[in-house]
Amino acid sequence: MAPTRNDDVDWDSWPVQDYLVENYRELHPSDAAVITHHSAFYRQFAPRSAARSLEFGAGPNLYPLMLAAGASRRIDAVEASAAGVAYLTRQLEQAPDDSWLPFHTLCRRLNPDLPPTLPEALAGVRVVHGDIRALAPGTYDIASMNFVAEGVTEDFAEFTDFCHRFVRSVAPGGRLVAAFMENMPTYRIGPASRWPGCPVNPAVVTEVFAPLTERLAVTRIDADPTLPDYGDSGMVLLTAARRGA
Repeated sequence: MAPTRNDDVDWDSWPVQDYLVENYRELHPSDAAVITHHSAFYRQFAPRSAARSLEFGAGPNLYPLMLAAGASRRIDAVEASAAGVAYLTRQLEQAPDDSWLPFHTLCRRLNPDLPPTLPEALAGVRVVHGDIRALAPGTYDIASMNFVAEGVTEDFAEFTDFCHRFVRSVAPGGRLVAAFMENMPTYRIGPASRWPGCPVNPAVVTEVFAPLTERLAVTRIDADPTLPDYGDSGMVLLTAARRGA
C-alpha cells in the first residue's frame, strides 16, 4: 500500500479539542523538558532582537509561541488547518485558555525576558492560514517546528522535504529549534481519527539536517508515561543554524 502523503489528508478536520485534551490540558513532564531545551536556545538572543520568527506548522500548541516572545518582535504562526487557525485566532482575540497559564509560568521562569502575562507574550503573534510549503525562503531570523514534519506524512522523502523547507525558511545563518516525536507510527487522536506518522530517531534527524545546517545539536528524551501511548518512544530535540550560502 502506498504511504499516505500530506495532500491525502483533510487537515481542516484535525480534531483540535481532542488533541488538546490528550496533550495540553496539563503541563506534562515531556512539555517541561521541551520547554527547558527550547528556553536555553532562546536565551542566546538579546530581547526582541529578531525582527521575524516563524512557527512552522503551528497547530494549536501555544507554548512554542510563548517561548519565541522574548527574542522576537513578530512571530508568524503558519498553519494549514482551518480548525487550527480558528483555535489560534480565538486564543489571540479572546483570553487564552487558563490551561496555558502553567506553561507561561514555566517559560518565563526559565527565560525572564518573556513578557510577564500570557496575553502580552502572545501579542506579537500573527496567525497565517497557509501551506508551509509556500513560504518564501530566507524570510525569517529564527524558525521553530514542533511535532510537524513527522506527523503529516508517512513518506520519508516528504518528511525530508518538509525539514529542508523548514531550514530554508530562515536566512543563511538563521537559527532553528525543533522537536519531533521519536519512532511514531500512524496514530489516532480521540476515539477514531487516524493520522499519518513517519518514524524518525536522532540518527535520521541528524542525517536529514546535516547537509543544510551547522552547529547542529540533536538530543532525545524518553517517552512520557503521563501522555497517551501513540506508539512513540520519546522525543528528538534539535538546534541548528542554516549553513551560509
